[in-house]
Amino acid sequence: MTSVIGPTAIGRFERFDQVGSTNDVVRDWLAAGEPEICIAIADAQTAGRGRAGRSWTAPPGAALLTSIGFRPTWLAPDQTWRLAAIVSLAMADAAEASVGLMPGAIRLKWPNDLVAVIDGSDIRKLGGILGETEGLGGPDPRAVVGIGVNADWSPDDFPPELRSAMTSLREMAGAAVDRESVLSAFVQRLETAVAELRAGQFDAAGWASRQVTTGRDVTLSWPDGSTHTRRGLGVDEVSGALIVSDDDRGRRLVVTGEIVHVRLAEV
Repeated sequence: MTSVIGPTAIGRFERFDQVGSTNDVVRDWLAAGEPEICIAIADAQTAGRGRAGRSWTAPPGAALLTSIGFRPTWLAPDQTWRLAAIVSLAMADAAEASVGLMPGAIRLKWPNDLVAVIDGSDIRKLGGILGETEGLGGPDPRAVVGIGVNADWSPDDFPPELRSAMTSLREMAGAAVDRESVLSAFVQRLETAVAELRAGQFDAAGWASRQVTTGRDVTLSWPDGSTHTRRGLGVDEVSGALIVSDDDRGRRLVVTGEIVHVRLAEV
């Protein structure tokens, strides 16, 4: 069963009770000619996925699961990473405002996580971003940005093996969460952010200031199986790369395509 929400300035805006993956739904829409910006929302996913092929699951109704489709002919190919950045910022701002959290309570962990910092050092995952692109630099570029946020998920129902590593808006707020309020606030902020990005404006300072890796040691896992622990120095506002310390050059830029995983090092 599906329902269409509208009208909205966004364009196609459709809700599903259950899908395999909202990213797949939106990718198919774009392939069929749907104009941007199109949004699919699901109460549950049976084949949700994260970066590097990892799975992403949540009980029905516990998470806010949505994907946004773009045709970024108006954006340089090397700047498409900013689509995921504005989606994450819009969601962080919307969630904080909707559930009564302090500004900055939701942080970003490069490259694709929304997290909360508990007691100053305990980093727990709140949500994740998955960006997928096709045809960049060609006549029909397409980009899909999926985001899943643990919304009205009671801590009592967290998987035992993940309890110490995850959180939800409900846990952070200490009360039930209205997903519709969060969604509405998110869409409003996203519309503004897209309009600004089309005009050449990007909240680089806001994106950089939320990065939890800055000033912390991070362990980088490379495709060859090796790992290195480096100091996170910041993020590059032009390329979207993570900036880390480097013994030889003082600093190094790490882009998402060359890294398998980034973990905050044990304190």
